[in-house]
Amino acid sequence: MLIRGTFVQCPKLGELVILSDWLAAVDDSGYITHFENAESSTSLELQRVQTALILPLGTFLLPPFNDLHLHAPQFLYQGTGLDLPLLEWLHQYAFKAEEKLDRDPVLARTVYRRLGQRLVKAGTGAVSLFGTLKGDTNMILAEEMQSTGIRAYVGKVSMDISSRPSYIEASSSAAVDAAKAFGEKLEQTYSVTSQSRPSLVHPVITPRFVPTCSDELLHGLGALSAEKGWRIQSHMAESSDQVEWVRKERGEDDIHIFKKHNLLTSRTIQAHCTFISSSSPSSSKPFVDLHALGTAIAHCPLSNIYFSASRAFPLREALEAQIKIGLGTDIAGGYSLDVMSAMRMAVAVSRIREGERVRTVSPDHGKSLAIDWKESLFLATLGGAQALGIDSGIFRVGAPFDAQQIRLFDPRSGIGAGALDFFELEMIFTKVHEESYEKPDLTEEMIEKWWCVGDERNREAVWVQGVKIFG
Repeated sequence: MLIRGTFVQCPKLGELVILSDWLAAVDDSGYITHFENAESSTSLELQRVQTALILPLGTFLLPPFNDLHLHAPQFLYQGTGLDLPLLEWLHQYAFKAEEKLDRDPVLARTVYRRLGQRLVKAGTGAVSLFGTLKGDTNMILAEEMQSTGIRAYVGKVSMDISSRPSYIEASSSAAVDAAKAFGEKLEQTYSVTSQSRPSLVHPVITPRFVPTCSDELLHGLGALSAEKGWRIQSHMAESSDQVEWVRKERGEDDIHIFKKHNLLTSRTIQAHCTFISSSSPSSSKPFVDLHALGTAIAHCPLSNIYFSASRAFPLREALEAQIKIGLGTDIAGGYSLDVMSAMRMAVAVSRIREGERVRTVSPDHGKSLAIDWKESLFLATLGGAQALGIDSGIFRVGAPFDAQQIRLFDPRSGIGAGALDFFELEMIFTKVHEESYEKPDLTEEMIEKWWCVGDERNREAVWVQGVKIFG
């Protein structure tokens, strides 16, 4: 496949690159084999042999979004039940919904199929999913993600203490055995897909969080990850009630508990980490430790507003510590499935933190705690891919062709697509028809406008591993 047009990407934090009139060649396995200006000699030779798909004016390709933290069964009650503190909320809403899907495979398949469809429409190309306790229900989740064509890390939740009596595993050893059996079954089922394409669905070891996992269970899961090389996901220092519960019941912070059981590795994503520095004499030390371990963080700004309102995640400090960071929607602790919402929330929360810093310290002392929209776009694309350990998130030779096609305006009239308006552009297009004006290229300001007010109406197509899965 050849595709020609404007490509947009963030190769590093804070940098936006617009590549006008470039050509990408994609092989049968879904990898980019050529990526150059469309008028280069090699590009022209390729186009003499094969017809390229040409994107119209006003459209660009961007790497798809990566959602690092989503509770798939909680999609059942998305947008409701956000009236309680975290630990109460889990027992009142989350555990009940998860148990309901474990009892009803037909409902589970219906929920997970719709979830996959919604994710793709929202431009999500890869997602790390918390499932339920039951292996068979998690296989349904894996099947639906595979059918959708999305990259998915599917986690069978592990927990052996402090849950509902009817929603808990029999013992720590039984929980480890169940996690191993599920991961092996998933790998056997999806080891190779058609046309020798790499598998898009993988297991991820998923201790829910320290309050529901005994030391024996955590130790066993750490050993299992080391044995199998599987990824790990969990929650860490999410809310004040959770942090205080762990200190009271276990006598130390959860970062130390995870670390001693070998669950903080270069394959680990920990969600939230909002209160991670609250017990350390040096607020930066936990971040330095996570960087040294290679552990990534899923920043979930919307759910943090509900469950961590007394403290905002220190995003700028974590970035300064060079931790791998991406964004998570955290359904259903967050009500929006759209990573664009997570980007906007991340910027807004960081600006509030900066306002507080300026008010209490000085505008002339210290680095700004705010991030801008380009930095958030990096977190949603390449930053998230790096946290997941995948080669996606950027257009380059050797990377999988993962992309979303975004329309900003009509190529004939200049009228904005969806919620977008470009009034001066419309006037230019009127002159184009009357006189010999050149039609304009896409600009950074146009992309910023899409970032601020764009929505699903702007998304025309999504590709994962070279396969068009939407549009």
